[in-house]
Amino acid sequence: MSLPALNKAGGLLPADRGSPAARSFIDPKTLMSIRNLELRARVVVDGFWSGLHRSPYHGFSVEFTEYRQYTPGDDPRSLDWRVFARSDRYFIKRFEDETNLRCHLLVDSSRSMTFGSVGYTKADFAGTLAATLAQFLYLQGDAVGLVTFDEAIRDYLPARHRTGQLRNLMLALEKPARGQSTSLAAPLKCVAETVRKRGLLVLISDFLAPLDTIEPHLVTLNACGHDVILFQVLDPMERTFNFETASMFQDAESGRTEFIDPATARSEYLRKLQSHCANLRSLSERQGMAHIQLATDRPLELALFEFLRARMQTGRRVRRAQRFASPRPA
Repeated sequence: MSLPALNKAGGLLPADRGSPAARSFIDPKTLMSIRNLELRARVVVDGFWSGLHRSPYHGFSVEFTEYRQYTPGDDPRSLDWRVFARSDRYFIKRFEDETNLRCHLLVDSSRSMTFGSVGYTKADFAGTLAATLAQFLYLQGDAVGLVTFDEAIRDYLPARHRTGQLRNLMLALEKPARGQSTSLAAPLKCVAETVRKRGLLVLISDFLAPLDTIEPHLVTLNACGHDVILFQVLDPMERTFNFETASMFQDAESGRTEFIDPATARSEYLRKLQSHCANLRSLSERQGMAHIQLATDRPLELALFEFLRARMQTGRRVRRAQRFASPRPA
């Protein structure tokens, strides 16, 4: 499978949707036809790795930091034989991306996520994205946890890397979205109070809720030392509003119905949606967080590339900040 390559700076080169690389991705509709969520995630991760020239265990960063003494179980390919020749001891080169990661996936399961125009819903896509990231991180040896929420926390699995963790996470993700309103503020407040150890938080939602209520909680998560990545999942029809005939539209969360002529309402709707998404991007930039918008008809391999790019960028910012804030003693 041909996938986008890494550029010289270590960044990821995006694939053009019409390019042969993009056409070789797994079709999302075909992927979603696989009923088993864990198998779905495995298909995406296996396809992703098969397209990379490097082994996943080498890491994407080649930024050398320091040595550490070899311990049984380490990859012998990382041994520095020159140091061994000088010292008669085995040492391993440590790289920037070799730290063990603790990640919590925060997945919106509110009623608005049940909308779908492509044969599956935003909730289906968001759950598959979370399962894919969990599978990817777990295979890398990282600890993965899960928080599902609507107006409150529904499921919480602390980040672990042990037998059975991935299966428990998949079972929680397979639960249908049943909540009413999307309240990001209360779950984020709860996460800040519950997840004490620093790590990565991946928030997956459509973010179709007032943003002014969540910024203080994102500031708190930043202050706690967490890295945060925002995945905004939208249905293609939400992005274009290309409905053809005037119809009764129902708000999935409030239940309110309204007769709307798409031809008349489209321009105003798109203006408000673009303004909302621009405000979300601005919020994430102010907090130094990655914001990734995904349409549910996009291949999930692209989401993995965006995830890795965000990790490299946020990781470098954190390391630079740490070097300036905490100089080594003389």
